[in-house]
Amino acid sequence: MMTKLFLGFILLSCFYHQSAMGRFVVEKNSLTVSSPESIKGNHDSAIGNFGIPQYGGSMAGTVSYPKENRKGCREFDEFGIAFKAKPGTLPTFVLLDRGDCFFALKVWNAQNAGASAVLVADDLDEPLITMDTPEEDSASSKYIENITIPSALISKSFGEKLKKSISDGDMVNVNLDWRESVPHPDDRVEYELWTNSNDECGIKCDMLMDFVKNFKGAAQILEKGGYTLFTPHYITWYCPQAFTISKQCKSQCINHGRYCAPDPEQDFSQGYEGKDVVIENLRQLCVFKVANETKKPWVWWDYVTDFQIRCPMKEKKYNKDCADGVINSLGLDLKKIERCMGDPNADSDNPLLKEEQDAQIGKGSRGDVTILPTLVVNNRQYRGKLEKGAVLKAICAGFEETTEPAACLSDDVETNECLENYGGCWHDKIANVTACKDTFRGRVCECPLVDGVQFKGDGYTSCEASGPGRCKINNGGCWHETRDGHSYSACLDSGNGKCACPVGFKGDGVKSCEDIDECKEKKACQCPECSCKDTWGSYECTCSGDLLYIRDHDTCISKRAVQGKSAWTAVWIILLVLGSIAGGAYLVYKYRLRTYMDSEIRAIMAQYMPLDNQSEVPNHVSENRA
Repeated sequence: MMTKLFLGFILLSCFYHQSAMGRFVVEKNSLTVSSPESIKGNHDSAIGNFGIPQYGGSMAGTVSYPKENRKGCREFDEFGIAFKAKPGTLPTFVLLDRGDCFFALKVWNAQNAGASAVLVADDLDEPLITMDTPEEDSASSKYIENITIPSALISKSFGEKLKKSISDGDMVNVNLDWRESVPHPDDRVEYELWTNSNDECGIKCDMLMDFVKNFKGAAQILEKGGYTLFTPHYITWYCPQAFTISKQCKSQCINHGRYCAPDPEQDFSQGYEGKDVVIENLRQLCVFKVANETKKPWVWWDYVTDFQIRCPMKEKKYNKDCADGVINSLGLDLKKIERCMGDPNADSDNPLLKEEQDAQIGKGSRGDVTILPTLVVNNRQYRGKLEKGAVLKAICAGFEETTEPAACLSDDVETNECLENYGGCWHDKIANVTACKDTFRGRVCECPLVDGVQFKGDGYTSCEASGPGRCKINNGGCWHETRDGHSYSACLDSGNGKCACPVGFKGDGVKSCEDIDECKEKKACQCPECSCKDTWGSYECTCSGDLLYIRDHDTCISKRAVQGKSAWTAVWIILLVLGSIAGGAYLVYKYRLRTYMDSEIRAIMAQYMPLDNQSEVPNHVSENRA
């Protein structure tokens, strides 16, 4: 318990030291009342930090203020209230009061009752604030990620005006406008994502990883086409001077307390440490820098998604060796990245991380970055759900009108990452097979199915053919070789994916199989008269003098005996064949002769007397007379 309290004190101290003079900017959109006349005009509203704001567009609706459950903390079904607009009417914007429960829960309950948008009236006379998501817990996570309608906070005074007009029986029509929420000065959008390599920080980490994976394809197409300029960023803190030599700071920080991150498990006694996260964050920054120097900044998206898949904390793979494997698979210069990272134990500033800390401080219209994740589009902080479609809409709203790329006009974003270096996935040049698959969200590395043969493996470093027919494809990954017209393979379809050297060879069956010298190992030609000669994959035995080697019996016998025996055998075979032919011919002759004589005798006798079995033979004499 004391450890967690100390960690909390450090983080609060670091945060205060760095951002005491900082400011949080509330992103607003315009709310216009078109009727009634008494409150007609423009008003400010603060965009909620959840749901899906309609960036680049607007939405008109009619405001409804429920008679019961006005704070929206309970389901409206309990009160028999529904906000679903009837066909041909404007959508319903539900007005709710602030207090008693989370902002997100209010919006969730209104959405389930059919609302198209939610306006929350403040209960304090104060400047507008951003409605944020609640602290992460299993209950709230079930509805936060499923909120799809926009929401906004309005001032207490404006909320009172809306309520009075509705109670007076007026139809209150309003228009929410997000078209100016993102500046759009030219035909290129600049945006940045403040992210983190830690994958064990709860619900927000899971949402962030899903977003990066799903948005990668769109991000790379926009970047390759020159439509956007993307920059990743990472938040770090630093320890107060009084605590830099403490055990806690040493485990959470690098460069003598200058750059820190919270312990992933919030437990100093086990698992990964905060400094592990800082080092990986620094590595990802250097991946972007090196990729950018080679004019391929979009490779950062490949590295981050692959690292999440291949090097998760849960599997204890969140380390340098795994990261190096991902870097090599993407064709990046590992040495350049290591030089960029510098020495984490040095008692000096790291230039790259120092720039990151400076960039956290807000400039111009952008406020300080204090939460993870944070998306900034054209120097304006994005509000809403971190989801591919919603973020793409916000980015596209940042283009000058009529300059939007095709990706903004269609939901389908085509990618073709497999054409270059097989997307960093496994491939077999000999069999011309790769694990790279191109999808709308970018390439994925999955072992393929080729001609009915399924490959199995991680898709990045290995894929092996398995099951029946696997030997047809590159010999199932097993050893094979051909010499002097003789071919041997260590692959067997019935081998359950294993490789075994064939008879006459020894080895692992995968990389090599060496010929066995049967002559030296005394496995052949054991008879006294035998002479052994080893051949590739087999052997040859010969006998001295006039002797002939019989392989089945591993013995030598006289050639003359064999020849004599063979000659008499041939003679007897010829005589038997000739005798059989003669006997067969005689039997055929006797049969045909007897058949002919019987037919002649019957014909003669039929002229003089009818036979019992030939009653239907015609009377030739009578027929002639007629």
